[in-house]
Amino acid sequence: MNAIDWIAMILLLIGGLNWGLVGAFNFDLVSAIFGASSFLSRLIYILVGLSALYLIVKATGSKKGPAASV
Repeated sequence: MNAIDWIAMILLLIGGLNWGLVGAFNFDLVSAIFGASSFLSRLIYILVGLSALYLIVKATGSKKGPAASV
């Protein structure tokens, strides 16, 4: 894994833990730290979403060779 993969994985873990807290306790940790609807909290949410898209593309597009078409 390269540095971008690690960053994406860490951001995705942060997002997953945050959603777990929202679902279980109605507590948004990102908003609690950076403020509700602040620029930083929105930036974190955007980066988490981009990380998820990056890892989806990486997971689905990593197969190479003749077996990839099966």
